[in-house]
Amino acid sequence: MTQFRYLCAGLVAALASGSALAGVNASEAQQLGTTLTAVGAEKAGNADGSIPAYTGGLTRPPAGYKAGSGVRPDPWAGEKPLYSIRAVDMAKSAKFLTAGAQEMLRRYPKTMRVDVYPTHRSMAFPDFVLANTRRNAESVSTTDGGMGLQGTYAGFPFPIPKTGQEVMWNHLLRFNGSTYFTKYDSINVNAAGKAVLATTGEIYVDYPYYAPERKGQSAPNDIYFRTKIAYTAPARRAGEALLAQDYINPTKFGRKAWQYLPGQRRVKLAPEIAYDTPNPGAMGRSTYDEAWVFNGAMDRYDWKLLGKREMLIPYNSFRLVYAKDPYAATTPGHVNPDNVRWELHRVWVVEATLKPGKRHIYAKRVFYIDEDSWIAVASDQYDARGQLFRSGFVYTNPSYDLPAPSASAQSFHDFVGGGYNITGLLGAYDVGLKFIKPLSNSAWTPDGLAGAGIR
Repeated sequence: MTQFRYLCAGLVAALASGSALAGVNASEAQQLGTTLTAVGAEKAGNADGSIPAYTGGLTRPPAGYKAGSGVRPDPWAGEKPLYSIRAVDMAKSAKFLTAGAQEMLRRYPKTMRVDVYPTHRSMAFPDFVLANTRRNAESVSTTDGGMGLQGTYAGFPFPIPKTGQEVMWNHLLRFNGSTYFTKYDSINVNAAGKAVLATTGEIYVDYPYYAPERKGQSAPNDIYFRTKIAYTAPARRAGEALLAQDYINPTKFGRKAWQYLPGQRRVKLAPEIAYDTPNPGAMGRSTYDEAWVFNGAMDRYDWKLLGKREMLIPYNSFRLVYAKDPYAATTPGHVNPDNVRWELHRVWVVEATLKPGKRHIYAKRVFYIDEDSWIAVASDQYDARGQLFRSGFVYTNPSYDLPAPSASAQSFHDFVGGGYNITGLLGAYDVGLKFIKPLSNSAWTPDGLAGAGIR
């Protein structure tokens, strides 16, 4: 299996200096669709065939799928694991596991295991995303020290990335559909192993960056992402609502967020819904900028692209995402391994180190970004002492009907305080994950938020 592939000396020097690099030249861009997929992944499989060649992803629904449904059957439900990794034999596979996965195997040797299944490169995208990604390869560059973008069409901005920030921008501008709606459960499992409902939420996620009517390049003040959540349970949180939106240049146009609290009967600005503010829904086991492993502005860290690795990551996670009983997906200490499918995939590895003079509870963070979807699928967070503090995982699966990758389910593990949070479990509700028409502009206003949260 391949190890880290580090970039050339000139690129390393550029990374060390923190300089932003513009789009690739025409010769480099010709790799897209030839040796690379249209979004920049390596088209070929690996040397021993454990990672197959990319052949276009999964675009045909399996038998049993009902057209228009947000509930997606698992096309590989009958597959069995190739092998399982436990603490006693972890050493021979450690190089393919994140620090967080290794820590869970060590802490829970009797119950934690990694079931490794055949790898399916299932992620696929609409033609307009592929075409615009090809345009972006030569047109896009970063601004403001890598914090903002210019020259972007509605596709991945850096299919051939050269810096850590470029990889993270691909994650931030990932294609998960233009607008979707779902109802989900979030469950907290405390250090003693007791699972309790954190929240039930109804969430709209919208990427105006990928709006069907958008043409041309984005402007610095364009919103690329926004989300609106209304909490319906438990009783103590029912009626709360949250709205947040991010911009193409967050240094000039910072995140805007609002909350509706039933006890106050008003919508208020909520600038604290960002960075390392603890997420109350996770009982403080994750920060607001850990949702989807990472979100928001990158300005508090220095970013370094370490290269690409073959790693075992959660993938094609239909069984977990659509589990009818969300509590059955939990066990003390870790997510129920019966529900987690691990596969070997290539990931980009990006290291973020806290800038001098900046504040964040994580001094260092390591992110693992899937090459086929550009979704950040895992992370390891370290404290000021350099010790592993927390880790996160995203449980992806393809929405083969659009097509688009999906990343609703996420888990966040606290190795200091104990316990974990798992959120984005959809199986208890018939809605699944529904791609919908964009909401009206009025729905994305503070007044629209108040209407969503009233009880």
